[in-house]
Amino acid sequence: MQSLSVGELAKRSGLAVSALHFYEKKGLIRSVRNAGNQRRYARDALRRLAVIRVAQRVGVPLASVRFAFASLPDGRTPTRAEWAKMSAVWRNELDARIRDLQQLRDQLVDCIGCGCLSLRRCRLSNPGDALGALGDGPQRWSGT
Repeated sequence: MQSLSVGELAKRSGLAVSALHFYEKKGLIRSVRNAGNQRRYARDALRRLAVIRVAQRVGVPLASVRFAFASLPDGRTPTRAEWAKMSAVWRNELDARIRDLQQLRDQLVDCIGCGCLSLRRCRLSNPGDALGALGDGPQRWSGT
């Protein structure tokens, strides 16, 4: 199996060398060092990078990608069935995020229309007055 240099992988994937190093540091792709101490990547890194790019484009966090890749044997890219499993999990996460964003969008319209700018009663900054029991003041901002 022919390996790729970091420059070749960058050119083939359309990613910057710094991005490849970042993904490697995060454990998403792997390299080996040759006799000259240069990084060499297996060709399967191209497919892993394609999966990473698709996942990022739809808003899947890299931690979720790393978790999905951890279930694969080393040195192998996802099969069609494994990709289907990964994308189904990510789809559920995305559906939940979309619902949350739609709810926030709808509440934002109400907030602008209300005009109260009350942090105590605002449904966006204090849903259900959850912070009211903690007393007055900046409960959310203190040390967190």
